[in-house]
Amino acid sequence: MQQIAVVTGGGSGIGSAVAHELADEGWTVVVAGRRREALETVVASGSKGILDAIPTDVTDEASVRSLFDTTVQHYGRVDLLFNNAGIGAPVVDIDTLELEDWNRVLAVNLTGAFLCLREAFRVMRYQQPRGGRIINNGSISAHAPRPRSIAYTATKHAITGLTKSTALDGRAFDIACGQIDIGNAGTALGSGAASGVAQADGTVRSEPLMDVAEVGRAVRYMAGLPLDANVATITVMATKMPYIGRG
Repeated sequence: MQQIAVVTGGGSGIGSAVAHELADEGWTVVVAGRRREALETVVASGSKGILDAIPTDVTDEASVRSLFDTTVQHYGRVDLLFNNAGIGAPVVDIDTLELEDWNRVLAVNLTGAFLCLREAFRVMRYQQPRGGRIINNGSISAHAPRPRSIAYTATKHAITGLTKSTALDGRAFDIACGQIDIGNAGTALGSGAASGVAQADGTVRSEPLMDVAEVGRAVRYMAGLPLDANVATITVMATKMPYIGRG
């Protein structure tokens, strides 16, 4: 039976890398994101498997419902959700962070993740054969913040709660849920760490990066497990980034 994956935030970076890794492994991958052109570039960029672009706004309930309904209409089921879409906020002191920016980050990183997770859960619960897997993209920030990152950090800590609750509630329906926490992947968004990023001691220092393909390989491993086995949490990071240690 062909396995069907949905990857959100799939138009670039981590989402694109994971989509290609899964497609190369033989999955049919629905790539979701806001920018149609970016999605079509990912689909056209070559893969051994099937990639299908469906433009989606994860902050819009109807758009997310349409994503999963369309996937089921085209392919019959959903076996995997890589819940990846996310954004950051301006790097500012807490007392100068605008409520608009706070709400924007929560809408994508937390509410968007919930909406996608909810729809995947609905499909997986009732499809036959029943069940599936949800992998949430947390972050190193799910454990330890960078300076002046309260909105992003709060959402990523919350993703851990979503993951644990879903893993527990999904047991009755053969739905497994795990989380991948990523540190310093070499993407357009993450590569800025190499040119210098704020440290807990107030300095700004360059940090090492890892190839984003390693994230794809880690997700492929998690996705390939039978549903009676689960990676609850996994951390994939540049070996020499300063996360392991005191700030």
